[in-house]
Order: sequence, then structure tokens, then C-alpha cells
Amino acid sequence: MCPPEHFAVEYSINAWMDPSTPVDAELAVKQWTTLREALAAAGHTVHLLTPQPGLPDMVYAANGAVSVDGVVYGARFRYPQRAPEAQLHRDFYYRLGWTFVEPAEINEGEGDFAFVRGMLLAGHGFRTAPAAHAEAQEALGRPVISLRLVDPRFYHLDTALATLTDDTIVYFPGAFSEPSQRVLRQLFPDAMIADETDAVAFGLNLVSDGRNAFLNAEATGLAAKLAAAGFHPVPLDLSELKKGGGSVKCCIAELRGPRAI
Repeated sequence: MCPPEHFAVEYSINAWMDPSTPVDAELAVKQWTTLREALAAAGHTVHLLTPQPGLPDMVYAANGAVSVDGVVYGARFRYPQRAPEAQLHRDFYYRLGWTFVEPAEINEGEGDFAFVRGMLLAGHGFRTAPAAHAEAQEALGRPVISLRLVDPRFYHLDTALATLTDDTIVYFPGAFSEPSQRVLRQLFPDAMIADETDAVAFGLNLVSDGRNAFLNAEATGLAAKLAAAGFHPVPLDLSELKKGGGSVKCCIAELRGPRAI
């Protein structure tokens, strides 16, 4: 995670960003801190990136890479405003001693890659280039399933789909092309389905550890579905960070380290 010390909406690179809308920087830090504390209270270790002036979107740490088994496929951001973030994420993984694969194709890390059932679901249509899906498969040695996003409100996969356990997902069908919806139905016939109200509330931009589901507090309907399915919803108010087009998952890069041999 990366503290939002320099967070602001200074430009518009997604449908949610409006530079004319004021951001309460102090409140953003408080909301982010509550998220970090909730993760720690659930027993998770949180590593921190150092925020840098001039990089207001660094708080969205999920976009910097995707890792599996201690191998890291780095990000190559579509927009120049975020491009310098890639080096800072790269340096973090080098310090961990993990294997880092430099990307040639445009991709935005876990923004467009979700790990489930030993494979990667991968989004394209707005940010990540389709060619990055094949590159990620070669880098990480895991099957990659391409899914086309068609609604600009859901510009990253992690705004439209989330992994709940090692086997299950939740998603909003309307964010995907009809062929991609068919793929999801075939792969995950028992998936949890979110409605548009919870999707536009960034409810799907959640992180689950298999029991606790950390999600935006506005997604009350989805929280109820998760509770009914046996999960423990942890609602969080991230209203300021939503102004930049992100919520819980955008703030968290999940670290999947080397497997024990």
C-alpha cells in the first residue's frame, strides 16, 4: 500500500475523475489509514511504498504489478501521468528479492489481472493491451483468460470483478462484452453476481482473504450477499479516494510470494 499524502485529482484519465471536484486530502489520509488498520486487525502484514510528490495516483498501489509465486510481472502504464510509478514498484520487488519481469506491453498490474483457481483473469478494453495477456502468461507461467471490458465506468477489471476465495469470484456482467460474459458463466457457473448499483458504488473493488471481505461501505446490497454466503463484510468509507476512480482493491497490491519447496 502507499499512503495518499500527495493524493489529488489533477487530471482526468478515467470516467470518475473530475479535477473541478475538491478533494479533502486530510480525510483521504484518514480513510486510507482506517483501511490499513482494518487489514492489520485481520492479521495481514502491510508493506508500505513511500509516496512521491507529483504522483497523486500512487495510492492506487494495485496497478504497479501482479505477482505469483514470487515472480512479478511489472506494469507499463498507459498514461504518462502515472508512468514514473512503475520504477518505484520495480524497486520494491527488487528489495524483496523476487524475480521481476520487465513488461514490453501496456498493462496496469492487478488493476487488470485477478488470480483465481491457479490462473489469471485479465481485462482489456480501456487500459491494458490485449498483447499483455500473452506476455503475462509467459512471465508468470499461469493460464490467462482474456475478458473484454465495454463500459468506461469499469475501466479496470478490478472495478467489475473480484476474487472471493481461491475458487470463487463475484462480478457485474454488464461491465463485460457478451462473449466475455459467456466465458465467465462457463468458468464460474456458481459465481456471485453483483448488480449495477453496487458496481457503480465500487463494491466490486474489494479484497477478500477468504473470510473477511473489505469493501466500500456504499455497497450495502453486496455486503448483504457476502454475509449470506458466509463471509464477514468489512465496510469502509473511501469516499475521497473514489474521486480518483478507486476504492479498496485499488489501494492494495496483493503479494504472492515464492512457494515453499
